[in-house]
Amino acid sequence: MRTYFERCDERLGFVPNVLRSYSFDPDKLASFVAFYNDLMLADSPLSKLEREMIAVAVSSENRCYYCLTAHGAAVRQLSGDPEFGEQMVMNFRSAKLTEPQRAMLEFAVQMTQAPETVEEADRQALRDAGFSDRAIWDIAAVAAFFNMTNRLATAVDMRPNSEYQGQAR
Repeated sequence: MRTYFERCDERLGFVPNVLRSYSFDPDKLASFVAFYNDLMLADSPLSKLEREMIAVAVSSENRCYYCLTAHGAAVRQLSGDPEFGEQMVMNFRSAKLTEPQRAMLEFAVQMTQAPETVEEADRQALRDAGFSDRAIWDIAAVAAFFNMTNRLATAVDMRPNSEYQGQAR
């Protein structure tokens, strides 16, 4: 993991505090990194921007300061639009979204607010918006991951690296 931290520092200019927070347990850190990389960077029917948008929508619902700051920066960077990134952080419903993006984010928010209400009609609405069953799995997996991560970040008072604040503005 030391090599991974060095690579983060080389690529990003810093080691994200979320990684430092896991460093007390190298096995948990390795699991977190592997799962994050699989969800957010591996091949998916969802674009990297769409996955970051889900992270932001979920984190906004959970009011997770760390994730809103870090993933808001990623949305600004991937979209090339700082205003869009800020709208996503504050209220994704105010952003210019395609209908499929809106359906995707509403589903992620439903999973966050009331997962017990998700039913076949909700999945069918995503299919009707053009998402495959694999894409629906990825939407759900990213939303679930960030619900977990938001709760951990809040529980330990994880603070975002100051470098995120000025990125892609």
